Parts: sequence; C-alpha cells; structure tokens
Amino acid sequence: MSTADHLAALHEQGFTLLPGVLDATAVATLRQLMDQLQPIHWDYLGLVDDHFKCVFNRGPEWLPWLDLPGVIELAEAALGEDCHVIGQTAWRCHPGFVGAELHLDHLAMELPESLLDDPSFKLPMQVCTAHLYLDDIDADLCPTLVVPGSHRAGRKPRSGETHWHGKAAEPVLCQAGDVLMFRSELWHAGSRNRTHDRSRYLLQVHYGRRMVAQKFSPYLDFRFNPQVLAACTPRQRRLLGDHEAAEYD
Repeated sequence: MSTADHLAALHEQGFTLLPGVLDATAVATLRQLMDQLQPIHWDYLGLVDDHFKCVFNRGPEWLPWLDLPGVIELAEAALGEDCHVIGQTAWRCHPGFVGAELHLDHLAMELPESLLDDPSFKLPMQVCTAHLYLDDIDADLCPTLVVPGSHRAGRKPRSGETHWHGKAAEPVLCQAGDVLMFRSELWHAGSRNRTHDRSRYLLQVHYGRRMVAQKFSPYLDFRFNPQVLAACTPRQRRLLGDHEAAEYD
C-alpha cells in the first residue's frame, strides 16, 4: 500500500497496518535496547508489565525509531509536514498482563455522528500513534483491539460499552516488525497476555500536530540529552520540537 492508501484507511477505518517496517535485525536491536532500560520518574518495573517514557532521550541509539521510512511519511501526511513527536513509550507486557478497557486516547471535541457520517466531511487528525511490534502477535500475546470506523462516533465509549454500530473490537494479529498506526479518536483496547512464557515487546511513537503539546516528562525538570541533540538529523530535530517560528512562539 502507498502512503495515500494508508492515509485513506486512517480516514475510513481509523487505523492501518504497515507490514514489515522493521527487519529481524532491527527487531532484535530494539528488544535489546528495551532490556537495558532502567526506570526514571514515572517509569516502572511492575509485576506484569514494564513501562518507560520518553525513551528517545536515553541516547542517540533511540533516534532511528522516530522517523522510520513509511511511518514518518504517513505521520506527516496525516498531521502536517510540521508535525512532531509528543511521546515515545517502551512496554514489556509479561504473562498475566491485563490490558486497558475500550477507550480512545484524545478527542479534540465531541461531534454529532450525522456530521461524521457525511462522506464529504473528513475529520482532521490531531494525534496518531504508531505501535512497533517486536513479537509475532497472536490471540494470546496481548493483541491490540480496534473497533473499525469508531473514530466517527464523535465521542468516547460509555462505561461498559463494547460495540459501535454492531462492530465489536477485533484483534490486530501481525508479525514482528509490523507497525500499526491509528488515530487518537479510534476506540481501542489492550488485551491479556494469556501465554505462560512470553512477554510482548512494544514501542509506541505518538505523533501530534504542531499545536499539540509534547508530553516530555518530568516536565519542569525535563532536559534534552545533549548527545541525542548532537546526533539528530534536521527532521529528527523538528520532531523533537525545533520548529520554525509560528503562532504563539
């Protein structure tokens, strides 16, 4: 599929799968990098999952995953050529992990379904997330669940709601190296790790429009790693916030 095809899927279904973005060497490298992470600030090593925020700032070795070929072109097509990264999170989900219930990540405003159903109206995207899968994802290994088209609901799921227009959440089954891109209004959920001996390795890259705030914790104490900045390409510098002057700057 071309970037245009993937963009059309984001508008129509709310998500799209980019197969084979990472080769086996890249997958192994990322898994090794994740295994070397140590918690800071809001990070944690838990009983059933490990979670690390803003990993782009740990060292230059994390930079290549911000603008992967195919993924960055889609992010820029969806969010504008001046889009940036608002976060990058590494997860390890161990046996016994329980995922989040059906939810959406960000809804700029509630809108009537009648407007969103109009084929002449395309709701602009504000935030998109790329899931970089570092395992073969089957039904037992924490597949991401998505409700196709639910970004057109114009609201978040209600408590206990499991369907939208008769559509239930369906698992995204894929291979190590595949990337799922979805828009922030899409209803989606995590799911359980039902295996006894496998952990799911996942790297999330969150992209936002220029006006969407970057979520760089620990916020008031956040400092860019100078080694990271020195190694950035011009595009990576922009993704980390080195923008041309615009409104409110």
